[in-house]
Amino acid sequence: QVQLVESGGGLVQPGGSLRLSCAASGSIFSISRMGWYRQAPGKQRNMVATITSGGSTNYANSVKGRFTISRDNGNNTVYLQMNSLKPEDTAVYYCNVFANSRSYWGQGTQVTVSS
Repeated sequence: QVQLVESGGGLVQPGGSLRLSCAASGSIFSISRMGWYRQAPGKQRNMVATITSGGSTNYANSVKGRFTISRDNGNNTVYLQMNSLKPEDTAVYYCNVFANSRSYWGQGTQVTVSS
């Protein structure tokens, strides 16, 4: 079994920054893709950013140039650096990891952008 622990969410003013972290632990033999998704109230969960084991990244158009995804393969951790945050970035952010050929989700962390 694989466990994901997220951290780094919170309340920030528009234009501010936050860094999310997601650490995977447990019986891990291999991790391929890692990513972040978000879900605002009343809306579906959408991809924010993903990163492959080789470091290739993919971003939602709405966050390109503002968010950066990275990973530490030695510590099975994925990060999301969020800059120039906007009120429309407010959502619960979920970590997703493909480990041992299965998909795992974190518990979610709230990000609120408000003055």
